[in-house]
Amino acid sequence: MTSSYMPPPLLIIAVDGPSASGKGTLARRLAEHLGWAYLDTGLLYRAVGMRVLAEGGSPEDSAGAERAAHALAIASDLAEILQDPALKGEKAGQAASRVAVFPGVRAALLDLQRTFAQNPPNGCPGAVLDGRDIGTVVVPEAPVKLYITARPEIRAFRRFRELQGRGEHVTEAATLADLQARDARDERRASAPSRPAPDAVVLETSSLTADEAFAQARTLVEGKLKRF
Repeated sequence: MTSSYMPPPLLIIAVDGPSASGKGTLARRLAEHLGWAYLDTGLLYRAVGMRVLAEGGSPEDSAGAERAAHALAIASDLAEILQDPALKGEKAGQAASRVAVFPGVRAALLDLQRTFAQNPPNGCPGAVLDGRDIGTVVVPEAPVKLYITARPEIRAFRRFRELQGRGEHVTEAATLADLQARDARDERRASAPSRPAPDAVVLETSSLTADEAFAQARTLVEGKLKRF
């Protein structure tokens, strides 16, 4: 007799969107609200970029970037690595944007992200991941997918204030130019270009505060999770 048993659906929320859209803050708050595990996948790429720089290499070198990604994927102290405050800086962001275009880097980090999503640590019942390709590539089976976005000038101002708050010397114009360059690299790369999943709910946050964006996202998420 063939069993009709079907395993329960994975409880995963995929939060995608461009740089400085507010997806990280929103994803972290959703995870805290639900009591789920949270992974900022952008930190993985930042860690790869910083490892390349620490070894005296260039983020433009695909071979060096892939070696760094493979080393990170098997690192026993990954959680500690991702706590490094330097990963939040502009230098790490620039490096991450460049190493992320290489298919070999993305492939090296893919299993790590999927394992986290499918087996949330610390006994958590579900996982929230944010990035650029979570709902399209990493876990396309996620039952809840959000794509967070905002106008480029709004995102640039948010990033500018963030960097200023960390004591980095930047201008708003330079921040906007860098953000637009990152958008172009993310959207045009051959491997896992940044775009909303076909079944993602798009949340435009240009005119929303962080609290308002979270309230809307929470309503959307809780509505979808009722089915599970």
